[in-house]
Amino acid sequence: MVDPGRILVLAAGMLLALWSTTAVASPPKSKPKPVAVETVAPAPPADTEPLPQPRVYLFRGAMGPLFSTGMDRLAEKLTNAGLTADVYEFTICRLVADRALTKYREAPAPIVLMGHSMGGLCSIIFAEMAAKENIPISLIITIDPAHATGKVPLNVERFINIFLSDDVLGGGDVVAEPGFRGHYASFDLKENKRVTHINIEKSDDIHRQIVEMVLQLPRVSVRTQADAVPLRYLVPANTLVELWDSGVRLPVRAGDTLESIAAVHRVPAWSIAQINSLPENAPLTVGQAIIVPRHLQPADAVAATPPPPARR
Repeated sequence: MVDPGRILVLAAGMLLALWSTTAVASPPKSKPKPVAVETVAPAPPADTEPLPQPRVYLFRGAMGPLFSTGMDRLAEKLTNAGLTADVYEFTICRLVADRALTKYREAPAPIVLMGHSMGGLCSIIFAEMAAKENIPISLIITIDPAHATGKVPLNVERFINIFLSDDVLGGGDVVAEPGFRGHYASFDLKENKRVTHINIEKSDDIHRQIVEMVLQLPRVSVRTQADAVPLRYLVPANTLVELWDSGVRLPVRAGDTLESIAAVHRVPAWSIAQINSLPENAPLTVGQAIIVPRHLQPADAVAATPPPPARR
């Protein structure tokens, strides 16, 4: 009887011999010639990455569901524009701020604060809490804030106050802390007798401008501009509020008048006259520095704006 183990050993030996013969008989494979590959330089990185959309926090005043309904309408318009906007009572200001700052630390995004009456005071408290954690606030808009409203802290990049200086319920003429380098604009509407504390936050025209401003924020520089000049206006009666971001100083050139400068920069002549403490028919001197109000503009919009025509 044949031993099965011996058969397996003989079969393995035959397979090994066959593999060795094949390996010796096969000619070595030639190495493939290198193929020239055209190298393409990587696309240069973008100068700046687009910022995420702002988170907007709106605060009603006292008895807000009755007297601050304009904040709800504004929040709805912001939401319809694709923004994240929520409305709160000023009484839970610190709670909302704590949660918002926690969310910012987890996923940073520009913070925008808006408040009517006591809600305006709340917006400043919120910003002060953020300042203690070195968190910037991109924009604050206060609408007839309470008299007790504090100063704008240094971590705020843009601040706008729309108020009635002779109002008892609001009337907060909010100023900035010393050393503030951001954009600042204050608009006193006390001469417009149709505006009151309980309808000042309901203006559709102001809402439209606010929505446009917030939508532009991701496209503008995060840092404040060194040339920003603060604006303080007493808006003439029956004049629509135009929400300028800040002012800029420009030199007067030969042939310039207040009217021509206003036309070039698309602002009313009264705005240049008032901020420079000049009569509207005041003559100008070549080289004189004139403050001109300006809107918040993204860099690409500024680049696309044609330069003023040359003066002869």
